[in-house]
Amino acid sequence: MGKAKDLGFSKERLARIERHMQSKYVGPGKIPCAQIAVARDGETAYEATIGLADVERGTPLRDDAVFRIYSMTKPITCVALMMLVEEGLIALEDPVAKHIPSWANLGVYSAGVGPFLATPCARPMQVVDLMRHTSGLTYGFQSRTNVDAAYRKIELENAHGGRDLEGMIAELARMPLEFSPGEAWNYSVSTDVVGYLVQKLCGKPLSQVLKERIFDPLKMVDTGFFVREDQRHRFVACYSASAEGAMNLQAKPGAALTLNDDPTTSAFLKPPPMESGGGGLVSTTADYLRFANMLANGGELDGALILSPMTLRLMASNHLPGGADLTELSRSLFSESTFAGIGFGLGFAVVFDPPKTLIPCSKGEFYWGGAASTAFWVDPVEHITVVFMTQLMPSTTWPIRRELRTLVYSALMESRA
Repeated sequence: MGKAKDLGFSKERLARIERHMQSKYVGPGKIPCAQIAVARDGETAYEATIGLADVERGTPLRDDAVFRIYSMTKPITCVALMMLVEEGLIALEDPVAKHIPSWANLGVYSAGVGPFLATPCARPMQVVDLMRHTSGLTYGFQSRTNVDAAYRKIELENAHGGRDLEGMIAELARMPLEFSPGEAWNYSVSTDVVGYLVQKLCGKPLSQVLKERIFDPLKMVDTGFFVREDQRHRFVACYSASAEGAMNLQAKPGAALTLNDDPTTSAFLKPPPMESGGGGLVSTTADYLRFANMLANGGELDGALILSPMTLRLMASNHLPGGADLTELSRSLFSESTFAGIGFGLGFAVVFDPPKTLIPCSKGEFYWGGAASTAFWVDPVEHITVVFMTQLMPSTTWPIRRELRTLVYSALMESRA
């Protein structure tokens, strides 16, 4: 924390972060581990590594630990598509059917459990609908509708099954939409479709496109769709919250954790059939901080220009129809975001009315998280980036993200607002 004071933070207050995570979560066994990085102006002000990478084997968490980042994959995939927008290969207003002809006759669910009855869409799905989750697509785990159930039946979201991206697109061509594009917001497989578009337009596997265009330029050396042989000793176990742990904040040590994915036998140890642009990547705190710092710096980092500042500004604007927030348009039972005062941009949530959120934040701040409770945010007003890693599913188990925001901003002594 040597630079903390120079960057406008209180060292003493930043130290609260580790104490809080240790005493409230890691120590009692409510989460297995925690890794936090806080940066300002691209310089790291605070880092902490706490807990065990593998509780069963007693393996300490390393600074270079490899985590499943799940939906924190989404902003990376959306940045890749916006690079293609900048090159004129695709436009946000393009009908999706222009690039996926088999989707020309998608309809909106009317009745049935399969086969379905469907009615025509009020308007065609556009590329922007995929980016902002207003496409009418869904996730099977939403467990809300017959369409969700149909996704679950065929394991549509299983990247480690036998289906590739082409197969996913073919299956979705046979499914109805939840609603007509643009009418509502629903967290969904939309970003997997974005990944398919990136792959199709570039004529290369999504993994290769991301490596060549984002990971290599940003020196993100540990990010990819599977855990390489040389990374296996750094791969963290993933846990689920037990019923006792989820319901009892005073759970006994270890009672809150059930092993979800063993790092020695995980499906992530080999390349997946489907490279999921919506949730398939593994990464490290250091790698993701470089990605977040690139976003905070207007699309460039250490001479690597990924996006123009104008493109990034467009991505970080609220694109929900009518300027609505998620309380007005969401049909999701689950997302990686709170709703009040929050809109959605092109790949992540965007704060546009801070008082409504009831948490410390800046107007224009953008962020997202992953199913295993990971999170990041970029504050363009205070020039702050934060990355948080752990491995506990689901991400709604504990209010860690809200508490972390409060802890970080309470340590900020020099505001630029």
